[in-house]
Amino acid sequence: MKTISDYRDRYRKGAQVEEVIYECWQLDVEGVFIHKASWDEIQSQINNLTDINDQPLYGVPYLVKDNIDVAGMPTTAACPAYAYEAIADATVVARLRAAGAICLGKTNLDQFATGLVGVRTPYPTPKNAFDVDYLPGGSSCGSAVGVAKNLAAFSLGTDTAGSGRVPAAFNELVGLKPTRGYLSTRGVVDACKSLDCVSVFAHHCADADLVLRLTAGIDREEAWSRSMPPKWSRFAERFRFAVPMLGQLNYHGWDECSVLFEQAAQRLEALGGIREEVDMEPFMAAAKLLYEGPWVSERYAAIEDFLKDQPDEIWPVTRSIIEGGSTPLAVDAFKAQYRLAECKRLADQVFESVQVVILPTTPRNFTVAEVEAEPVKLNSILGSYTNFMNLLDFAALALPAGRYKQKLPWGITMFGPAGCDRALLELGSRYEMLAGYSDEPVADIGWDEVELVVCGAHLSGMTLNHQLEERGASLIKKTQSAPSYKMYLIPASGGLPQRPAMVHVADGGAALEVEVWRLSVEAFGDFVSQIPQPLGIGKVELVDGSCVCGFIAEARASLGAEDITEFAGWRNFIASQA
Repeated sequence: MKTISDYRDRYRKGAQVEEVIYECWQLDVEGVFIHKASWDEIQSQINNLTDINDQPLYGVPYLVKDNIDVAGMPTTAACPAYAYEAIADATVVARLRAAGAICLGKTNLDQFATGLVGVRTPYPTPKNAFDVDYLPGGSSCGSAVGVAKNLAAFSLGTDTAGSGRVPAAFNELVGLKPTRGYLSTRGVVDACKSLDCVSVFAHHCADADLVLRLTAGIDREEAWSRSMPPKWSRFAERFRFAVPMLGQLNYHGWDECSVLFEQAAQRLEALGGIREEVDMEPFMAAAKLLYEGPWVSERYAAIEDFLKDQPDEIWPVTRSIIEGGSTPLAVDAFKAQYRLAECKRLADQVFESVQVVILPTTPRNFTVAEVEAEPVKLNSILGSYTNFMNLLDFAALALPAGRYKQKLPWGITMFGPAGCDRALLELGSRYEMLAGYSDEPVADIGWDEVELVVCGAHLSGMTLNHQLEERGASLIKKTQSAPSYKMYLIPASGGLPQRPAMVHVADGGAALEVEVWRLSVEAFGDFVSQIPQPLGIGKVELVDGSCVCGFIAEARASLGAEDITEFAGWRNFIASQA
């Protein structure tokens, strides 16, 4: 398992990006890539990196599903005749590039993202990371297998009916399906445009959360884009979660997974959850609309011209499904919308008494041979508990939940109303830690919040701390800087009290007392505008190696100033004066 933190730790210890990425680039797993980036394509990305302190994903390798554009690379949607070279990055890719992530290439998928099996592709099929006889899951098969096989720290997929969750369950990964529209779909080949989501595969929730925070945000050139809520809150210590009524779950032969589901529910209870049984009928009724209703016509609309011009270039099963979208009438669309609205009304009532619902991500896995014999029926079974999510506008998070017969991964999905994405991830991270899948919590920082390191009169209990509290700031932790700073005394003058200047030095520095506070972006801007010279805001390296915005001073602040580094912090210096 290789996580974002693993890569960043290597760089902080002196590893070079070319060295680390070359190790990743040399790796290959059959069927994962449709287009593996050339070393020249990799090198051009490396050349555009700036600084590890400024880029949260500096030098972190990732994979992109091949229905998402990466500038200069082909996009095929797993159909060679459809291929084109992308002129520009998809919005999500552009944001990851800005954050310093390195795209290793474009990954395999069920053609035109139509399928949950991962084998409807003319390219070599990726193999399930745990048993090659079983399905890798689709449609984002290459993205999931690539992360499971440690080719990259995370990957992008898409999820219309379960394509970002089913492969996660089959390869023991976290699969985040964000609220529809939180991640822009500009630069993504349409499947069902009104339902499509960009999804994230990772080894644990903390990585998925970081990718979400870096890529989410309004895209004013994308009609379906939505703003995230300015604040987020985790579920309360005592929260209510729902499970289906007795007898409503069908494992289609993998009945032993009922024990795994019960264990997952018990973990949530151990985390403070109160269980409640609910009727899943409105959810299941909505799920049937996705392929039995006129939404198949959206898939037809997405590739109508190509389907008419080159029908033989489309995978036979895929073509038969999409061609069905040419027949529904407008009246059918309206009737389906009315039915969906009724399902939504009833489904939303569930969340009047609970905060989150859990389901199996998928009833079971099947062998590749079984799906080749019954491709449509078994694919439909895989989507039993995923198909309704986007139709009903829910956020969803797939999590590992043990292995069937101690061998094949199986998982659950937690879901809730639009906008609860980060609450799901925070709860998911606690679930992971309890189950032993991860030891890294989700960062406790809001969508519109920043962290600030203070070292002087703004420390808690000191004379200027009220300036933070008046702006709604909250203390995150008390810690120390890295041992590479000196502290100098700026005498009182011009109505300003005496204060410290913390200056980064090449050698001879010390670890100084600091605090990390959190405040809104708006409050941060107002606060920073009032900082007098020679102080300013830059990146402060903490003792744990992380870098956070904080007070630093220009080098001139040390000229002729009293060196007070020996006190290891402003608080000790003030105490010495008393």
